[in-house]
Amino acid sequence: MNKKTNDTKIIILGGLGEVGKNMYCVMHGNEIIIIDSGISFPEGGLLGIDYILPDFSFLKQNQEKIKALIITHGHEDHIGGIPFLVQSLEIPAIYAPNQAKELIALKLQDKNIRYDNLFVYNDQTVLKFKNIQVEFFRTTHSIPDSHGILVKTPDGNIVTTGDFKFDFTPIGPMADIHKMARIGEKGVDLLISDSTNALNEGISISETKVDNALNDIFDKYITRRIIIATFASNIYRLKHIIETCYNHGRKICVFGRSMENNIKISIEGGYINHSDILIEPEEANSLKPGEVAILCTGSQGEPLAALSRIANGTHKQIKLRPDDIVVFSSSPIPGNALSIGNTINKLYLQGVKVYTNTSLNEIHTSGHANMEELKLMIRLIKPKYLMPFHGDYRMLKSHANLGVECGIPKENTFVLQNGDVLSLHKHVITKSTPVTASDIYVDGNRLGEINSAVLRDRKIMASDGILVVIANIDMKKRELLIHPNITTRGFVLINENEALIKKIESIAEKVIVEKLKEPNVTFNDIKSQITTELFPYIYELTGRKPIILPVILDIKK
Repeated sequence: MNKKTNDTKIIILGGLGEVGKNMYCVMHGNEIIIIDSGISFPEGGLLGIDYILPDFSFLKQNQEKIKALIITHGHEDHIGGIPFLVQSLEIPAIYAPNQAKELIALKLQDKNIRYDNLFVYNDQTVLKFKNIQVEFFRTTHSIPDSHGILVKTPDGNIVTTGDFKFDFTPIGPMADIHKMARIGEKGVDLLISDSTNALNEGISISETKVDNALNDIFDKYITRRIIIATFASNIYRLKHIIETCYNHGRKICVFGRSMENNIKISIEGGYINHSDILIEPEEANSLKPGEVAILCTGSQGEPLAALSRIANGTHKQIKLRPDDIVVFSSSPIPGNALSIGNTINKLYLQGVKVYTNTSLNEIHTSGHANMEELKLMIRLIKPKYLMPFHGDYRMLKSHANLGVECGIPKENTFVLQNGDVLSLHKHVITKSTPVTASDIYVDGNRLGEINSAVLRDRKIMASDGILVVIANIDMKKRELLIHPNITTRGFVLINENEALIKKIESIAEKVIVEKLKEPNVTFNDIKSQITTELFPYIYELTGRKPIILPVILDIKK
């Protein structure tokens, strides 16, 4: 990778040019520590894909150097890839804060994966390897036990923030600003910092302000049932919703497996209290509207989530009432606005009142830092170099510009791509030879089996359909036994396009008869020729490009 093999390398495997799939490594000599192992979720074009993972190729090539995986916090884009990672590689130990540790353990249990080296750290923990030392500092995010990480190497110090914001009236513990400042005073060479909200000016809204806004809604509608949709991973939001229900004498019913799991783990960890007000759907339906609240998934309009099914009238246990109040305590993830709008329209059609996050109803705040908070982190850590992380290119670029505003030379900022490598040598950073960092697709539990050709075929089938040509032949006698049978799905209706189907049948028959006259013809030769002849004809006549699938059966008389 670089002739200076003793340099400290920072290898980025995921999390750049995207929000999700976070994974990067610090390597010195024969030691590698991995920081986070996340997933991202597919957009519309990736048909049938469940998750996207970082490429593990570099780690497989350096398996013997891996010492540990260290987790900053328990969100899916930081821990979702762990079951696939531990099945692909030998990971000697995983260190995670308590909340993340419990979520990881549940994730591994769900996939029947046994892993015995899962350890909890806190902000006082120090991990010592031969060349690398790791320390932690507490940050504020939307999930408990979020941490930044200090990595000490022989060539210099690296700080990664993880996901963070600065909230001076948080629901949970305060970020340890004093420790951040002490780390900065001792000298930091590289800051790797969260860029998610680098395009947002000012300071993010405090979670306490959201708490007050939700409390006002409960005060206003004391006799009506309240349904709240929010992110299942936003533990502090779940915490204060439950506390608000407790303070207003309401029982609370939870829908959504991920939300139920997060609340259960948070109760066991002591992050959420008042478990006694949690009730089952049967009891919720028997209470007066003002005595119950419903907490559910579906804030992003996901078709199978609880709120979408409630809006569609297909939920088996909860039916909307005209005087219900529905609260979206969330903001749209890019790409989800249309599905959220559809869900809201369906709710309005059923006569309910809907609250969404606006400047008048501040019922959501992000767990990520806005511009002024990013500047504060830079001022506290005082890095020599800045590498924006966790964001689209425009977010990374904006964050780099903030670094320049805070006195970091432009040439000391790095707006990188997945696969890029930085080399830290005696407190000086340069770019090094990149590594492979392509996307790995997961379809069900199948890892990496779905390549671009498969996805291309899925897209074609989705847009242009499939045409199957079935032919029975006697290969020994070299004759076609019956006219080819044409079947289509998603291309045209056979009953309404009989002339077209007959012509396709005729072309296929002619091809088969002619090819069978050739002395050494194979099944593949016949199939290839059928596709070659049919494709331009179909495209010229219909303007569509269906997948053509010839099926040749050798029938012996």
